[in-house]
Amino acid sequence: MVLYSGLPRSESMKKKVNILMVDDQPAKLLSYEVILSDLDENLIKATSGKEALEELLKNDIAIVLLDVSMPELGGFELAGMIRQHPRFQQTAIIFISALHLTDRDRLAGYESGGVDYISVPVIPELLRAKVRLFAELHRQTWQLGELNRELRVLSSRLLATQDAERRRIARELHDGLGQELVAAKMVLESILAHNAIQFRESVTEATTIVDRAIQQVRSMSHLLHPPLLDEVGLVSALRWYLEGLTKRSGIENSLDLQPLDFPRLASDLETAVFRVIQECLTNVFRHSKARQVWVTLAQRDGQLAIAVRDDGKGVGREITEFRPDSVGVGIGGMRQRVKEFGGEVRLSNTNPGTLVEVVMPFRSLSSGEMRTTLDRREEMA
Repeated sequence: MVLYSGLPRSESMKKKVNILMVDDQPAKLLSYEVILSDLDENLIKATSGKEALEELLKNDIAIVLLDVSMPELGGFELAGMIRQHPRFQQTAIIFISALHLTDRDRLAGYESGGVDYISVPVIPELLRAKVRLFAELHRQTWQLGELNRELRVLSSRLLATQDAERRRIARELHDGLGQELVAAKMVLESILAHNAIQFRESVTEATTIVDRAIQQVRSMSHLLHPPLLDEVGLVSALRWYLEGLTKRSGIENSLDLQPLDFPRLASDLETAVFRVIQECLTNVFRHSKARQVWVTLAQRDGQLAIAVRDDGKGVGREITEFRPDSVGVGIGGMRQRVKEFGGEVRLSNTNPGTLVEVVMPFRSLSSGEMRTTLDRREEMA
């Protein structure tokens, strides 16, 4: 049985950025390293322009601290070469100089691609503040790029999945409901061609076929959106869905409610929770080869916790880490749905099986939603 473990809320892991420090004097490089060590970023040293270019080609550099006066290849010339490469268009170049301190020198630095110009002697607090700012900007830009890439992947997969789902529904309607209704039509037509003795038997057969067709339509409709979710609530809808899962797949299941008299939630939250659990169970059915699944729904300390665990074959590390190129539309959509409610998702292997944990802020059914629910029940009665 899965018990509520209280998924901790943690800040996203900080991605360290690479800072390239370029100066022909090792003593200055050492002083920059001491000044910037508190930032906890990756510091890379180069003692010449040539060595700096080699480091740029090997690493994803966010910031370049560049000495203006260097032999062979000066700082302004090196900055111009860096800016000419498409890969380094967004790299922040900060010039440091003890000699070239006029406004004309600063203008030349900005024209060659610099974003800032610091004079020597360097004020440690000022250098740290400027580097910290550009490091955070680079980190945010990288995160935004990752999110955009994930959205593009999800969007592409969503379109493909929608097309596949439309084909599947069309095929089921044609091969299932369509064939049943065609058969019913043929039987009913046969009534006109036979005598009264065969009339009752034919009508009975036609009624049975039509009943099967109606049941198929009802099942499809309920799977798309179970009426119990609106009329009675999340718990009843989950029990209905779990019962159907066992009938369809043979996978045994259990539902653990904490507390046992689990309260009604806000209607949009109940729908979100149902979809999250439905997606988890769909993945168990399609991919896990599991024989049993455990579902836990817990409410405590103002939070709603969901846990779905199976005893199947588990998933790869790339999926537990939610890598965009490995996560399907279902899991991606589930994460997005949870994020919209201010929650978070964790996915892990339990050897055997997979565990999905979700924590979301708890919101109970409002008085207005309660009245709407009662009105629906009266309408049904």
